[in-house]
Amino acid sequence: MRILALNKDTKNDLLESLLKRSPNHYGEFEGRVNEIVNNVRERKDAALFEYTEKFDGAKIDADSILVTEEEIAEAYAQVDAKLLEIIRKSKANIEKYHAKQLQNSWFTTEEGIILGQKVTPLDVAGVYVPGGKAVYPSSVLMNVMPAKVAGVRKIIMTTPPGKDGKVYATTLVAAKEAGVDEIYKVGGAQAVAAMAFGTESIPKVDKIVGPGNIYVALAKKAVFGYVSIDSIAGPSEILVLADETANPKFVAADLLSQAEHDELASAILITTSKELAEQVSVEVDKFVAVLSRKEIIQKSLDNYGYILVAENMEDAIDATNEIASEHLEVVTKNPFEVMTKIRNAGAIFLGEYSSEPLGDYFAGPNHVLPTNGTAKFFSPLSVDDFIKKSSIINYSKEALQAVYKDIVDFAEAEQLTAHANSIRVRFED
Repeated sequence: MRILALNKDTKNDLLESLLKRSPNHYGEFEGRVNEIVNNVRERKDAALFEYTEKFDGAKIDADSILVTEEEIAEAYAQVDAKLLEIIRKSKANIEKYHAKQLQNSWFTTEEGIILGQKVTPLDVAGVYVPGGKAVYPSSVLMNVMPAKVAGVRKIIMTTPPGKDGKVYATTLVAAKEAGVDEIYKVGGAQAVAAMAFGTESIPKVDKIVGPGNIYVALAKKAVFGYVSIDSIAGPSEILVLADETANPKFVAADLLSQAEHDELASAILITTSKELAEQVSVEVDKFVAVLSRKEIIQKSLDNYGYILVAENMEDAIDATNEIASEHLEVVTKNPFEVMTKIRNAGAIFLGEYSSEPLGDYFAGPNHVLPTNGTAKFFSPLSVDDFIKKSSIINYSKEALQAVYKDIVDFAEAEQLTAHANSIRVRFED
């Protein structure tokens, strides 16, 4: 990995480089995605079946698009008992963590005034789960469990089938364990469109969550407003903030845990120790030589891998906040003290035994996180994403009478005479 001194120029170059990975730069694919979305909106199931055969090589119809209980039972028979136990442990941790996020409706009262907020779960949530070359039961759990905890009435899931018309066994088992109500064999932009607008087979949802490729990301962008979405996620990223106390082998291993996702993934070390920087670079080369996805890892490191050496921890923290990484590991002498100065990060891992994959699979906090600097204003997926809030207002006649002239004057100052009249008329003889 390249080692650079952290200064204004290197920081700006790095930020500019990372922004090129943003989904906002996927414009060349938008026309094709919009065509798919509009076709599904107009032709519904017919378009879904055609696209599934074209893109996934699988023939499905109205009788086979929905995963059956028999298929789920078959999946359980194929999944290793030890993996099933791990899935259940992970699910329990995720559920326990997200239960802490539950909000209650509330009311306040005083002299004829009742104000409050009503919290209501969404009716229907749609979860997209990738298929293709990889299978991610962890993403099933992370996207479904907050919805279950929130109390969403119905959760459906879409995922592309293989050429045999079947879905990965571990995906089905994770979905069943998490409590998905219906699973449909359809993927890509067409699945997103189906959930957004509804078809003869797939119900319309209120919100779509879940990761996917460029086509899925752009389809979510296209349907936003017709439904809610979680985010338009970009490539994965990790930033390790470390001082001289960090273990270089651990740091190198953690950087590569994200570099292996794809060629656009970003792995960055910011440290106050030149010695650590050099040691990590050596350890990275050792690991890359033996890891199974070394070609992908090397391309990721060549394009978006950096080791930045800061003069002091204050400069290192400032740069960390500017980058606003999806995953941030703080490996310093006093990680909790440093954590109080972090303003922008999707998930913060403290100490050398809190490696990023702990959050991906098992600890409980959600691994659906803001990317490409959006941690400056977005948060991880949570129970909040699956509820809506309604304001409650109740005034007695006496309470309104005490303030009605102020409201009338305010409305007339904005030249909204109908607003003023709506209040005034209640107190005219």
